[in-house]
Amino acid sequence: MAMGWAVVLRGFLPLCLRRLARLAANNYMGARIRPVRTDLTVSCRYPLWTTHPVRTLHLCSNLCAGHNKWSKVKNIKGPKDAARSRMFMKFGMMIRIAVKEGGSSNPEFNLALANVVEQCRGKNMPKVSIEAAIKGAEKSKAGTQHTYEARGPGGCMLLIDMLTDNNTRSHQDLKHLLSKHGAALCDGVRHNFSRKGVVVAQGQGVSSERALELAIEAGAEDVQETEDEDDKSLLQFVCDMTELKKVRTSLEELGVRTVSASLEFVSHTPTQLPQAQLEAALSLIEALSDCLDVVRVWDNIQAHD
Repeated sequence: MAMGWAVVLRGFLPLCLRRLARLAANNYMGARIRPVRTDLTVSCRYPLWTTHPVRTLHLCSNLCAGHNKWSKVKNIKGPKDAARSRMFMKFGMMIRIAVKEGGSSNPEFNLALANVVEQCRGKNMPKVSIEAAIKGAEKSKAGTQHTYEARGPGGCMLLIDMLTDNNTRSHQDLKHLLSKHGAALCDGVRHNFSRKGVVVAQGQGVSSERALELAIEAGAEDVQETEDEDDKSLLQFVCDMTELKKVRTSLEELGVRTVSASLEFVSHTPTQLPQAQLEAALSLIEALSDCLDVVRVWDNIQAHD
């Protein structure tokens, strides 16, 4: 019996001494010790332990900046994503209207639908979403399209294009929204707008003089400078509805990169607004754009110089 214990101790004590020496070395280096079984499937009378050095994590105000990054994502990307989603939804409604008016779901035989599809592509709407919207337009209820006339802050005039399956509800919601922003429905506003063809083109590096020359050479009636939602310069070439395709083709032959071509309501009696009324009017237009039944909003607002 004594001989058996001697054998065990002779094999166990050196092992313990080696482990203690390793533990002392690791503690000296400032490492934390984690017990880990080297073999979990085989029963071992004397479990072995190993150590893993762990880096110490120091927290300080200079390094904890993750919340700032999230704040930027939340305050910038969130609203942009929401606006992008609303924009795609509006394009879906415009596709429904184009299919209804053109009588065909094939853009090759429906010019209005072709123009809307091109606008969708210009705004990077996914191809799958465009195709789904066209198929949905064939199967969905026709709905009713209305263009309402309204007068807003400072006497500005608005045309509000709506698509709805409940005229009474949409009409009441629109009246309530307009009243909330100091506006009201008003007859006779449409006479201040003309239906025109509008070709939108990139305007970077194009001077006002050159833009006017391009409009004359392409056969457009007017050209207007504007910006997109990313503050990029755009040019809007206004022409007669029947000349839309011709003007666009001419501009492209002149080296102009066009973005879209569509039929729009263009005001021929612009209204200048001071800053306070301009902000109120823009707030109204933003609220109208957020309304689910509203497809488009046209206005005659011109910023006060």
